[in-house]
Amino acid sequence: MSEESASTVNRAVLQTLESLRAAGVQQLASISAEDEEPNVEQLPATSQPLQEERAALATTLEQLQTVVAACTLCDELASTRSQTVFGVGDPKARLCFLGEAPGADEDRLGEPFVGRGGQLLDKILAACNLKREDVYLLNVLRCRPPNNRNPQEDEAQNCRQFLDRQLELVAPEFICCLGAVAAQNLLSTTVSIGRLRGKLHDYQGIQVVCTYHPAYLLRNPSAKKDAWADMKLLMREMGTPVGE
Repeated sequence: MSEESASTVNRAVLQTLESLRAAGVQQLASISAEDEEPNVEQLPATSQPLQEERAALATTLEQLQTVVAACTLCDELASTRSQTVFGVGDPKARLCFLGEAPGADEDRLGEPFVGRGGQLLDKILAACNLKREDVYLLNVLRCRPPNNRNPQEDEAQNCRQFLDRQLELVAPEFICCLGAVAAQNLLSTTVSIGRLRGKLHDYQGIQVVCTYHPAYLLRNPSAKKDAWADMKLLMREMGTPVGE
């Protein structure tokens, strides 16, 4: 490296360090010479850029779950949650189911889709010859919104790095979005769930099917036939078709 290039690199490094110090960073993440895995615990969870760095440094779902548990970016959600709700299932599943946010049961138990909607989802999985252990379940948000309201735009944005990193680590071939909130957030669209369902979409090379949320199906049983048509489409694309 020439002296001029080295000087440029040095200036860039010093500017980065000054910016980090101004943001409150006292210690940078380190990589162990023995296992070469980054230490994500050394970065504070007080700002969006630092949270994004912590999420990016997580090399396993377990590391990322630890980062999520310490997140306080959304003041209201962090102060009202019982615990964060990360995700469960096969960490290398071909298929992920994406919902909108934890409810009261999920907040209490720390697991997605364990309420009445989750029980219906279990029945849908069984009809597709699947179990929870065969898929991966997660939400747009990892904290319960008060009174089960829909996620706010800034909350979804704050949690997006966790969603993206979870999907990167699981690396599914297929995603099934359950409900408008999940579908619109993942696909960055305002198109209604009624227009999104019934067809395939693409998300960074992953095939996506959108359908109604199980909680909606409990309130509107007549929509179950449409949801089942969506599941049959999904199973055909996965190469495991199911009957009527």
